[in-house]
Amino acid sequence: MSTTTVVDRRSFCPFQPMSTPSSDPADARKSSESILTQQIEEALSQFRRSTSGLFLSGVSAGLDLAFGPLLVAAMLTITAGVYDEPLREILAGTVYTVGFIFVILGRSELFTEHTTLAVLPVLDRQVSLRALGWLWGVVFAGNILGSAIFAVFAVSFGPAFGAFELDALVEIAEPFTSHGTLALFGGALLAGWLMGLLSWLVVAARDTVSQLLVVFTVTFVIGFLHLPHSIAGNVEMLAAAVGTAAVGLSDYGRFLLVATLGNAVGGTIFVGLLKYGHIVRGDTGLEPRGARRTDD
Repeated sequence: MSTTTVVDRRSFCPFQPMSTPSSDPADARKSSESILTQQIEEALSQFRRSTSGLFLSGVSAGLDLAFGPLLVAAMLTITAGVYDEPLREILAGTVYTVGFIFVILGRSELFTEHTTLAVLPVLDRQVSLRALGWLWGVVFAGNILGSAIFAVFAVSFGPAFGAFELDALVEIAEPFTSHGTLALFGGALLAGWLMGLLSWLVVAARDTVSQLLVVFTVTFVIGFLHLPHSIAGNVEMLAAAVGTAAVGLSDYGRFLLVATLGNAVGGTIFVGLLKYGHIVRGDTGLEPRGARRTDD
């Protein structure tokens, strides 16, 4: 394997930026160059991980993320007939963020973050497309397994313990089953775009409180607008398919396929490709690391 353009999960080629980000605490904001450098370094560290470690982290993320949809179902149950619809939507969007806070601040591996994060070393010519496919596949499989386990478990215990009513699952799934494929893809593209932006903003934030605010704000938008998120939606749609007759397995399969593709396109193109391109080809004087090594 040529070491000029590829990093696989057994080897690591350190990223060396043209300029060192400032460590002066007086700086109000990180530069776009330092954010890109940090994101590439973080992504490369994931390519060094073992398959089993990456997969288990993905399973953990799927399990943790599922607390958001669970709380949404509980919120819709206890507010039914009590509050007006606009207020119920705001409250549901608020509790939807909890799962994402658990995952992102807990540093578990979430597929929709990696659609942007992991593609950056590919654009920088340090990682092959094959290695990218391996990372995406392992993280996605772990996320789906973890969220599916939680969904089945929640349907089994939730109504019995009064956590939520099954009607709430139908209400959550309705926006995903009532739209055509094109509309579903468009919503998923926006969700992927926002998740990619979230990955960027979390790195830009300088402290945990700022990161918490960023995660809450971005994921509230996704939840409030009912944008299809492939992993959170896997919990919502699978729970509705298992627990009710309103959602069929074909509905679940269509959602998972379209949402995954839309999330991947949104995160890769609208955040990863465009942000990398405007920084590297802008006024910073950077160029792809692979190209710099080839010229040396």
